[in-house]
Amino acid sequence: MASSLAKILDRSTLRRMAGPRSFERGEEYFAGGQVRALAEDGGTLTARVLGTREYRVKLWVEKGEIDYSCTCPVGMAGEFCKHCVAAGLSWLDGAHPGEGKRKKTGKPATTMDDVRAYLGGQEKKALVEMLMKQAMEDDRLRQSLLLKAAKKSPKGLDTAAYRAAIEEAIDIGEFIDYRGAYDYARGIGEAVDSVEELLKEGHNVEVIELAEHALAAAEDAMGSVDDSDGLMGGILERLQEIHLKACKKAKPDPEALARRLFEWEIRTEWDTFYGAAETYANVLGEKGLAVYRKLAEARWASVQTLGPGDDDTKRFGKHFRITHIMETLARQTGDVEAVVAVKKRDLSSPYSYLEIAQAYKQARKHDLALEWAERGVKAFPKRPDPRLNEFLAEEYHRRKRHDEAMALIWIDFTAAPGPDLYRKLKSHADRIGQWPDWREKALTHLREEIAKAKQQAQKSRWGWSAWADHSELVKIFLWEKDVEAAWREAKEGGCSSDLWLALAAKREKGHPDEALPVYQAQVDPTLNRKNNQAYQEAVGLLRKIRGLMTGLGRGADFARYLESVRAAHKPKRNFMKLLDRAKWQ
Repeated sequence: MASSLAKILDRSTLRRMAGPRSFERGEEYFAGGQVRALAEDGGTLTARVLGTREYRVKLWVEKGEIDYSCTCPVGMAGEFCKHCVAAGLSWLDGAHPGEGKRKKTGKPATTMDDVRAYLGGQEKKALVEMLMKQAMEDDRLRQSLLLKAAKKSPKGLDTAAYRAAIEEAIDIGEFIDYRGAYDYARGIGEAVDSVEELLKEGHNVEVIELAEHALAAAEDAMGSVDDSDGLMGGILERLQEIHLKACKKAKPDPEALARRLFEWEIRTEWDTFYGAAETYANVLGEKGLAVYRKLAEARWASVQTLGPGDDDTKRFGKHFRITHIMETLARQTGDVEAVVAVKKRDLSSPYSYLEIAQAYKQARKHDLALEWAERGVKAFPKRPDPRLNEFLAEEYHRRKRHDEAMALIWIDFTAAPGPDLYRKLKSHADRIGQWPDWREKALTHLREEIAKAKQQAQKSRWGWSAWADHSELVKIFLWEKDVEAAWREAKEGGCSSDLWLALAAKREKGHPDEALPVYQAQVDPTLNRKNNQAYQEAVGLLRKIRGLMTGLGRGADFARYLESVRAAHKPKRNFMKLLDRAKWQ
């Protein structure tokens, strides 16, 4: 009988879901024999795919569509990855879509349907023994069975078993590196799944306790895990969501809950229960919020008041958190002066003034907003903040004080001249119809800065400066869609490799003779990066070079050029393989 998967899974579906690039990479994985342990049962396909590490893939049908999961970074982000493609292609290689017949590939004819039929014919006792034996070898299966049994305990739900399962899943043992982080997080995720199941079954009070137990254990483990992809952070977020749902259903003592949430929010290093006064407001009610506020105000009384130029290294830890707590409580009152009173405790940076100005503007108190923005600019004449200047410039424009607005934006531009501030300068100058004059002024300033950088580079023992070429001008002219001006700047003063390639791409159609040497000049630097991605990029460059040479009537020259590249980079075996596989005719 054809499975539900067989009815809708084919190559075109895989290509549509993955996109051309991922589908191509998946084909390579499939052709390279990197799919392992492929199995299908009841319309669900599972496999292990060897990539940077071993990943687990699962494909199944959900509401008439293919659903999927993969433990790779792309799959964990919810995308249909190359590993899913490889698994799907491997399965299609063994059966005709929609028919379920085996191809004559020499593969075993026995399927998971046969396994299901075999198990269905066994006695219950034999199945129990078989499962118990496997559970003693498989830690995750054993934990899953223990938790299922814990729900059927004669004395009621055995929460101790769940705590033990959480601890075993999170127990760090030793540092978990990037390669091991996915399996580690997956094991914790299964433990969290079991807690969430309890929530669905109405064990709300127990879930509150277990979620807090898991959060504490996960926080302790965070420092010993390479969480570059944010998997552990995601687990903390999920546990907090479960905790909040359980609290909404169980309605625990609001005062006790307020104490726990406040102490946790203050001590945590991982933003657990961040903004709890707002998130749990309905659960805490008036009584809980009153306790929460009292605890916060007691802690707030010890926070140091800071003015311009003052510093307090402690403010980045618990002081930052208590400040956020007080701001949250102040916002709940709906009184902008309460919010400002909290923010006025720390005026040590221009951004502090900006936050106050923004609060007043949101409350439609524009005069006070202007006053605080001006105070912030005056308080830090040597350390301007572009965000504060932008805010104040907007207020000046609103009052038709355009010259003052442009003066502020010019300060920002001269502090960090480049494409981003150039665009910002244009947006303000356009509002008053003065862009041509400001554009000339900005370009002149940029050329002066580049000239200074070149002089400094000549004096430097290293002979280098980040501004010693015309990259910034090239970027600006490309943004203005003036490719000819950008090309002239690059020819006159040079630019970065990526900009040369961007220029060549824009000029290859009309000026192939000028684009060709640009691509050729990038081949050796690209190959000297000595990695597979660089080799693939180099092949792409060679294809462009071949196309341009052919268009210029120099097709015969490409063969000689290609041989020179081969000879110069012969030791790069992976590159040689790519050249051999490429079709140059």
